[in-house]
Amino acid sequence: MIPLQVVSDVLIDAGLEASLANPLGSLLTFVLVFAVLYWGGKAVVLPMVSRVLRKRGLDEHARTPIRKMVAILVLFAAIAVAFGMAGYGNFLTSLATIAAAATLAIGFAMQDVIANFVAGVFIYTDKPFRIGDWIEWDGNAGVVEDISLRVTRVRTFDNELLTVPNSNLTSGVIKNPVAKDELRMQFLFGIGYDDDIDKATEIIIEEAEKHDEILDDPAPSVRLTELGDSSVGLKSRVWIADPGRGDFVKTKGEYVQAVKERFDEEDINIPYPNRTIGGSLDVEGYAAVAEN
Repeated sequence: MIPLQVVSDVLIDAGLEASLANPLGSLLTFVLVFAVLYWGGKAVVLPMVSRVLRKRGLDEHARTPIRKMVAILVLFAAIAVAFGMAGYGNFLTSLATIAAAATLAIGFAMQDVIANFVAGVFIYTDKPFRIGDWIEWDGNAGVVEDISLRVTRVRTFDNELLTVPNSNLTSGVIKNPVAKDELRMQFLFGIGYDDDIDKATEIIIEEAEKHDEILDDPAPSVRLTELGDSSVGLKSRVWIADPGRGDFVKTKGEYVQAVKERFDEEDINIPYPNRTIGGSLDVEGYAAVAEN
């Protein structure tokens, strides 16, 4: 008959070997499953995502952050499945735990990138401006050359290239003068107090009607809007079609020049600001100083 102590020792040794074998087997299972899913996912999913993005016409600047996000998702999915297959816990519990930790880490590390990405999505969907539009924001102005999911590139009128984070363009006010088919142009003409207001108004209207780029409908208009220190202000309002920055500046310059030349011909004065300085200077005693 086998002694009880011997049986007990055998069972203890067997249990110890099993406890050592199970962690090693779980670890090997985790490593193998993770490697297969991660490298297999990158080899299959990433090329497929790239093809879909190219078919949708997204440029490289927009495709790169999306591919990085997909790679991160493949990594976390591989870890979660490997945890479940290795017996380290329920699959859904592992996935939820890893996803929560990953979301927290990514939120802190990539909050600016994510904010710009979300802003880029809003720009694509809301379309406050398009490539080729002339926009103004925060004291800057230029023509949009490129829109990606992270940044927008704007060429200024001094030929400088501005790379603007999308969140800067969605968190403030953007002026898009060319968003509509017509744009109103205003200019304040100043004439002397002794000049004929009706005559000056007639000249301003006539020169607007003569210009080919200024629309007849809506019709040009002039209003007396200012009584300044040295001049009477007549504000002209005219409309141009298919506006662009170059057309706007060119049309405005030609129109103002034409009015100025007509004013000169009709002897209508565009006065300079006048300043009168009053007071007196006491020079008593200076004659004696000069003689010495």
